[in-house]
Parts: sequence; structure tokens; C-alpha cells
Amino acid sequence: MTRLPAGGRIDRSRTLRFSVDGIELTGHPGDTLASALLANGRIEVGPSIYRDRPRGIVTADGTEPNALVQVLSGGPEPMVPATALELHDGLQVASLSGVGWLSAAPDPAVYDKKYVHADVVVVGAGPAGIAAALAAGRSGARVLLVEQGRELGGALLDGAERIDGRSAGEWIARAVREFVDMPEMRVLTRAAAVGHYDHNYLLVAERRGNRQRLWHVRAQRVVLATGAHERPMVFADNDRPGIMLASAVRTYLKRFAVLPGRDAVVVTTSDSAYLTAADLAAAGAQVRAVVDTRPEPPQRLVDLANSLGAQVFTGSAVIGTTGDRRITSARIRGVEGAGTPVDVECDLLAVCGGWNPAVQLFSQAGGALRWDRLVAGFVPEQEAGRPKVIGAARGTYDLAGCLAQGLAAGAEAATASGFRIAAPPVPPVAGDRPVSAPRPVWLVPGESGEPAEWTRHFVDLQRDATVADVWRAIGAGMRSVEHVKRYTTIGTGSDQGKTSGVNAIGLIAEALGAESPGEIGTTTFRPPHSPVSFALLAGRDRGVLHDPVRTTPMHSWHVAHGAEFEDVGQWKRPRYYPLQGEDMAAAVHRECLAARTGVAMQDVSTLGRIEVVGPDAPEFLNRVYTNAFAKLRVGKARYGVMCRADGMVLDDGVSMRLAEDRYLMSTTTGGAAAVLEWLEEWLQTEWPHLAVHCTSVTEQWAAVAVVGPDSRAVVGRLAPDLDVSNEAFGFLEFRETVLGNGIPARISRISFSGELAYEVNVASWYGLALWEAVREAGQDFGITPFGTETMHVLRAEKGFVIVGQDTDGTVTPLDLGMDWVVSKRKDFIGKRSFARPDTARADRKQLVGLLPVDPGELLPEGAHLVEPDVPLTPPVPMLGHVTSSYRSAILERAFAMALVRGGRGRIGEVLHVPVDGRRIPVEVTDPVFYDVEGARRDGR
Repeated sequence: MTRLPAGGRIDRSRTLRFSVDGIELTGHPGDTLASALLANGRIEVGPSIYRDRPRGIVTADGTEPNALVQVLSGGPEPMVPATALELHDGLQVASLSGVGWLSAAPDPAVYDKKYVHADVVVVGAGPAGIAAALAAGRSGARVLLVEQGRELGGALLDGAERIDGRSAGEWIARAVREFVDMPEMRVLTRAAAVGHYDHNYLLVAERRGNRQRLWHVRAQRVVLATGAHERPMVFADNDRPGIMLASAVRTYLKRFAVLPGRDAVVVTTSDSAYLTAADLAAAGAQVRAVVDTRPEPPQRLVDLANSLGAQVFTGSAVIGTTGDRRITSARIRGVEGAGTPVDVECDLLAVCGGWNPAVQLFSQAGGALRWDRLVAGFVPEQEAGRPKVIGAARGTYDLAGCLAQGLAAGAEAATASGFRIAAPPVPPVAGDRPVSAPRPVWLVPGESGEPAEWTRHFVDLQRDATVADVWRAIGAGMRSVEHVKRYTTIGTGSDQGKTSGVNAIGLIAEALGAESPGEIGTTTFRPPHSPVSFALLAGRDRGVLHDPVRTTPMHSWHVAHGAEFEDVGQWKRPRYYPLQGEDMAAAVHRECLAARTGVAMQDVSTLGRIEVVGPDAPEFLNRVYTNAFAKLRVGKARYGVMCRADGMVLDDGVSMRLAEDRYLMSTTTGGAAAVLEWLEEWLQTEWPHLAVHCTSVTEQWAAVAVVGPDSRAVVGRLAPDLDVSNEAFGFLEFRETVLGNGIPARISRISFSGELAYEVNVASWYGLALWEAVREAGQDFGITPFGTETMHVLRAEKGFVIVGQDTDGTVTPLDLGMDWVVSKRKDFIGKRSFARPDTARADRKQLVGLLPVDPGELLPEGAHLVEPDVPLTPPVPMLGHVTSSYRSAILERAFAMALVRGGRGRIGEVLHVPVDGRRIPVEVTDPVFYDVEGARRDGR
């Protein structure tokens, strides 16, 4: 192995220093780590994962099964193929045996996400992809060209073909210049399309040095020009260092000016490896033999090999190799076992077992595959609604055919996107040769042909899986390729079987006597197509940004006035406001009394708010909520409960009808995102015909609840133009007004405390001004800020539930005693489930109140309830559990709410709550403890 004195696409004017396992080496810009290692005479990369066998570099792209490294410098990253890692100054890596490790060191790399739309996305920038992008781009369409390598061109970078009278390199450069001049063209290099999802949604992972970006792309049309992967051959000891794919050898020669070996043997099933033999000879290597599995390969190729001084073996294959740390010879014999084996000395064995069209993305998009005998590979079945596949990805290996398909596909995609254009004429090509049929050989028997040899016939190098493993799986009764994959682990490595999958399918077909691998089928191709780090998937959504802290516009006031906070969802909500010397119990006692006897105020800006807009909005809410909303009058509000399809409570809240076609829905603070997702799911999957749009507006509003007997007077001062009397402003009504300080506001009569209460809503940027205005308006009433803990006490005294605290996903509105909120006339999500025998059982858990016999005994939330005479030796039959438990200032005692089996039928009974080895007796009561008649809601 050596660096050639000239050639390649590297920058010899600069030298880069890097280290592998602490050993410092040098390379040049344009090198990959693998090419630099080869240039430094290192082909061995580490022992195999299970068998500790020496392994070397096999490929020149991201399909590499052996040369995986742990990047130590920059952003630490495990399991990176050395063949796809661009060399840079100061790069430090550790070789590994297929097992990486996560670093505890901080990752300085930057990971971003970007969301774009395109009319046409072309994946792959070989000749077919470039042609497609040119045709589509000339139409004026928005075109995104995605290429995994650092340069455009693909296989053209390795050949000597001419296009339109120019060298391939000149043709590529001309195309690049044209792309630059197209205003709607975007070219991404070093970017891998890793996922193809429904409706032409793609994920593209782009690497920019120490920065990575994940592109989320929505396209009207997708053209896949993803090329093909060369596959190895399965023979004895086919894993020695120095055994490389023929196309990889050619790439190292042409792009990196690296000669991987001086004495070479080339073994092939098709035409392409003869070009590798010619390039090796041109670089100064001795091509000792060309071994072709075909009995009668094209004579022009045989003549070419002879002209190189190589001995040509037709109808033959390599049956084994020798060597310790590197191959030293290849043993050759007829494919059918005829003839005497011949040993040929070599330090490089270039292997071409055929080509696999890269159909992974097409398959991810739901495309079907079929086995093509002429291609000897799985090719896509082109059908409407699937991406267009062109070039080598559909088994077209001649240059003229690739260009023709690319130009036609690009024009077709642009036209289908609304940019009509005819396909440009196909330029003339030179240096392109006809492709003759291959002869795939799935298994080359060893010297003796005995089963003991199959343990050294490697199918998956990364998993150390052999033919013996495949035979064992089939002997165990496996017939499906999916089952064999899991039994043997073939194809489960980071390369996802790109170098092993089709060989394994061929072996299974032979073992089962199938006519072709097409009868066996393929495994399922799942994203990501190439390995993607979790850090890239997360982007900047990590650390403090992973769970961002959300605060209301009044947050600075709360902090300045000593509020203690609790996390509700992502929100920081004041839990209570302690005065000097107060603990939480004392502060909550004071705040509760203020709300019950005077006036108090709470920041309720965190409640979820969703605008539901459209002519079908009334019908939509009628289906979503258990009670009716279609006939709700404009200017009115209504409390509603929504259920899952199984009839269990999902969320609740008050919705206002702002106009005939517009509602403002409120949700619980922690449930806002889930509710919006729920609404969108039904609109998009079940009722797409409904003309409705849902928009989260939580961040657009700030709100203050003014609560207590004196709240009417405070709100009257705050909004002097508004008549706040009971007669003019009824419960569950709202008014648009202007506050005394000139702030536009929407005020509603809503109460979560059972007291007379108002909710004042303003645009979020007025939030702090609103809070201070309410505080000033209620100053002489002794208005008291209160937090979530007081809110919980107040609502529990009235028997109002909090979804997620007093419910647990197994509770219906009927279990909560909320029959009044469930319509018997209309349909809604979950209604059918109420007819199930299970939801009608009398012994279902139902919401009840609990009063400890000792009024000072505070029950732990989550504590279980048992019958008084039940022994506490396991197993103990549990009747239910405590959902909420507080001390009440107005009741002057402790109380609780609970879900109890057959609870409403137990009212008046005494049950026990086991706590710390003792039993606390509690009386089961109605869950409404205070103001049973509800008179205080209207200030009476």
C-alpha cells in the first residue's frame, strides 16, 4: 500500500495530522480516514467482534462493516465508518471491534434542525441524479439535490467516460455552475437521506465539520438516484485483511491516489471489476489473475485482462485464502468444483459479487421490490404514488441509460409539481460500454465441501455471522428471511446488511431449493438508512432546552414577591406566597380564607387555549365533548369534558363561542399539547371532510382570576364601562371591554372555586400590567394573591375534579358523578364505550369524599382504602385510593377525595386507610363539602 505520486482528488499542498490509537499519522485534505490509513500502510483495523479475527478495510463508503472507529476529538462519536469520516487536522480516533462507547465528556458539536418544502427532491448526485436535477431545475421548480459524498458525480469520479464531448469531470463542473445560477436550486453535499416517510416526507442528515443538521423536507415529488452497493462473495476465509470490494479499490486509486496492494487478484461475477483490474495495472500493481464466475465472459474483457498480463480463470471462483494479518494467496477452482485448485500469491483480493440496487429509501416509502434475473438483484416496482427510481438504483448500469432516465424523471417530476417542461435531449456519451449478464454465486464451497468449513464462510463481517449460522437457522425450522435474520443477527449491525443482506437471501434460497432469491423476499428496510446519532435527532432540544421552562408574563412579579413555585407541565406556577415566618400550610390557610371571605387573585395564564375555527367548528366540538356545543350562543361559555375512544376522561375545560364559526377552548395546563394532538388526529384521520382548523394560542394570552365575594366590586373598578351585575353579566358569559388603563380585555364569569369569580384575559404583552391593575383595584379590599395549592383546596371543597389527579385513565364521567355533562341525544367520542358491560358495572371505582373521623388527620394522597375488618396481611383487597387530600380553612378540618369501588353506594360507611402500620377511620361522603346549593357562585 502506498500513496501514488500523482493523481487523486486530494490537496497535496497541505498535510493533516491525525492519530489512531495514539499513533500519529499524516494525510491530506480530501482524504477519508480510511484512505489515509491505507496511504500509511495500514489495512488492518481491528479484530472482529466475536471471533477476534483480524479484519481490514473492505469498502470506500458508509456501508463499511469492519473499519468502525470511536471519534475522540471534537464531538465524541462511536461507531463511525472510517470510510465515511473526512480527515481533518487534529482528528483523534480509537479503533474498535464493533462495540463503541458513550463518552461522558461534554459534546462541543452543534446540532440543528431545519424545515423546508421543495417541489422536487433528488436523492443521489451521480450521473442520473445530476441529470434529474438539471431537468427539474430548468423548469423553475424548487429543487433540492441531496448527495452523501463531499462532491457531486458518484461513479463518474472514478471513470474516464465523456459526456457531450467533455470529460466527466468537466460535465460535472458545468452542471454545478448551472445549479449555482438557478435561484430555486439547493444542493446539499455530505448529506444522507436517512428516512423516507408518508407523503414524501424525508429526513436528511447533513454533516458540516463539527456541525450537523437534520433537514425535515416535505416534497411534492421525489426522485431516487441512490445508486447500487457492490456485494462481497462468500467463500472460505473471505474476511482476511486485504480482501476488498473491487469498486472500493477503484475509488481509492482514482479519488485518493492510494494503491491498496501491489500483487492483486480480481474475482468477479460481472463486468465492472475488469475496470478495477485495468486501473490497478495502470497504477503499477501486478494483476496476477482475473477470476470470472461466468463460463464465457465477453471476449473484449478477456482480451483486456490478458493485455494486463493477468491469467484469466473463467467459470471459476476463489475457494479460499491464506495469510495471517493479511491475505498472502488466493486459491482458485471451477465454480462447480471441477479442476485442480490453483494458488495465486497476492496481497490484495478485489471482489465483485454483483451489485445490489440501493432500494432502501424506496422500500421505506412503501414501494414493492421484485427480483430481476438480468440485474441479479432486487429492483423497484415503479407504480403511481411512489418515488421515481432511476439509474443504478433500478438496475440500469450503462451511462447513457442513467442520463436518459434522469432527464426524463426530472422533467416529469417538475411537470407534476406544476412546472411544465419537456425532457432535455440525452447528450452523447463516450467510453460507455454495454453491460453483459452477471452470474451470481451465493456460496463457493471450500476445499473439501464439508459442513465444517462453513464456519469460515463469512456472510456478515460486522456480526461475525457465517454460512454455518444460516444452516443452523434453517435446521431449526426458520424459513422466513426475517426469522433467519433475527436468529443469526445477519443484517442487524450498523450497516443494516448492505454488504450481507442479499447474500444471506441467496443462501436461504439455495438451502430451501427456491428457484431464485425473489421467492424468499427481502427483510424490511426501516429508517434510518444510515446511522444517525441521538444528538442529531435531538438537535438543540437537550439540556435546559430539552424541557424548556415556560413562565407567564407576570413571572417577575411572582419572583419579586417571594412566591414558591411548582412545575406544572413545563410551566413555573406559583404554588403559594408565604409571608414572613409562614410555612406552606399557614400561607395556604390565609389565601383560602381570603378567597372565601374577601377577594383573591391568581395568575391563570398557563391554562391551555386552542382556537377552533371553521364552518364545521360547532359540529366538531359536539363530537369531541360529551355535552352539546353546537347550539351554544355567541357570547356564552360552557364547561365540557372530552373522553378517549374507550370512554375514559381525557381532559376538561371551558369553551367560549366567539363567533358562529369560532370557539376558544381552554384545557388543563398540563394537557394542552395532548389535547391539540388529539383534535388534530381526529380531524386528519377520521373527519378530514370537516372544515375546521385548530390553533394553539396559549402563549398569546395572559389571564388573572379574581375570586371571592368582593370580586364583583374589584372587577367593576377594573372595567368601569362594564356592567358586572348578576342580571347583566351571568355565569358562563363573557364580555369584550376596555379596562380603565386602556387595555383591551375579555372578561368571563368562570369559577373553579365555587365562589363568585371572574377571569380577565388580555394579550400576553399586557399580562404584567393587568396583574398590577387588578392588585391596585383590590388594594383596599385586601386582595390576596394565591397559588396552585390554594386553588386545589378551593376546588376540592366544591368537589371539582382535576383531570390527571382525581382521574387515572380508567375513569368515565359517570364514575365522577358527572352524568349531567354526558348528552343522551348526540354522539361523541367514547359514547359507544358507555354501553359496554364493564363501564356499567355497579362496583366500578367512583369519586367520593372522605372525612377522617379525627378532623385533624391529613390522609396521604395515594393511600389505599380497605374494609374495617380486613386483616392487613398480604394480599389485602383494596377498595380504592385517595386522590386529593387537604386541610380546609373554611371547614376547619382535613378532608379528602377518593376513587372507591362502588363508592356512591358506600356513602355513610366508615372505611379504613392503612398508614404506617395503623388504620385511620374515614367516613365516606358526597364529594361536595362546601356550599352544596351553589349559591356562592353568584355572590349570594
